Amino acid sequence: MDKPRKAGDSQGFPGGRVSYLAPLPLPTGEPPHDYAHAIGEVNDTYLSFGTGLPPVFGWQLRLGGPFSVGIIMPGILFPLLIALLIPLIGGTLLDTWQMTVGMFEEGLKIGSMGALAMLVLALATWWHNHIQHKTVIATRFNRQRREVCFVPEGHTEPIFVPWEQVSAWVIEARGVTQYGVQSQFAMGVGFHHTPSGQDYTLEFATGGLGMAIGNWEAIRAYMDHEIHSLKDIQDTFDLQGPDDPPHEGLHTFYSARERMRRRYREGEVGKWYVLGWYLYHLCTLWTLPFHLTEWDIGRVKRMHQRNVPEAMRAWSEPLPPEQWAKPSDELLRQRELLANLRQRHPQSSIFHLMAEVVRRASSDRKQAGAVSR
Repeated sequence: MDKPRKAGDSQGFPGGRVSYLAPLPLPTGEPPHDYAHAIGEVNDTYLSFGTGLPPVFGWQLRLGGPFSVGIIMPGILFPLLIALLIPLIGGTLLDTWQMTVGMFEEGLKIGSMGALAMLVLALATWWHNHIQHKTVIATRFNRQRREVCFVPEGHTEPIFVPWEQVSAWVIEARGVTQYGVQSQFAMGVGFHHTPSGQDYTLEFATGGLGMAIGNWEAIRAYMDHEIHSLKDIQDTFDLQGPDDPPHEGLHTFYSARERMRRRYREGEVGKWYVLGWYLYHLCTLWTLPFHLTEWDIGRVKRMHQRNVPEAMRAWSEPLPPEQWAKPSDELLRQRELLANLRQRHPQSSIFHLMAEVVRRASSDRKQAGAVSR
């Protein structure tokens, strides 16, 4: 990033490509959504990025995985299969009963030990990631000041960067493995720190190119006062009511259940969907993951509040509206030009359109400079 980059620039590397979305931060046209759950807090002043709040699915996986693999499969599914298969190969009722009971007892014994080992490993991994919140300080995007505050790892004092100078990019990488061609995607933000000559970056893996762009668009839309809460960028299924907290928790379970029942009453889904919904939540221990998520989020929030530097805390205080920073004239011109180009070429890649915007803006500045001379 020590070399000047602009939105629309592209740089290849072996097996992939890096495409830049900023500076300047132009609208991408993608829906703003935090697919990676990298955004942890959104308020009227700033958005925190880099240490998102724990999702319910994490606890469902930690608890439901060991329970399903170690208890349900060896203790229920395997004995049930034995009970169905033995009569088909000529076994007597007594043979079926003895083998089913034997499979249940042995399966439950072995499965319980496996489930315990999986649970210990899952909780150890969670704890290792959890305690990192004590030292990692989330990057903050302040839309009132139109600045970004970074506290790089190993630093104790924050670094403030103008919003329109921050770089953003998406990465597409492909590699050949024994399973075929594998594709990987990521979104990153960062800046070049001139005094130290170092680059500071944050990158997150995503499931696709559109998701990577959408993650960046969530930040850009917030900075331009287009979104105002976590619900706007994380609540895909509209599971948070007006009075609910902005994160996942027990309230999202009850909202999801009510949503499933409503869809069944209106004929959108059938009985198999309802059965699958209940089976999934039974296998993931019903509401326990949601209670643990709320507890986990409370701990993470307290850790984040304790490790914020005083300079960053003061910088995060709200400003009177008359002191809010405004977008630069150059950004407004490029944004208008991009909107016109997108209207004329709706099928063109956003990277091609951004590159054309930057090219025309540069040409216009040169012409204006020549006329002034």
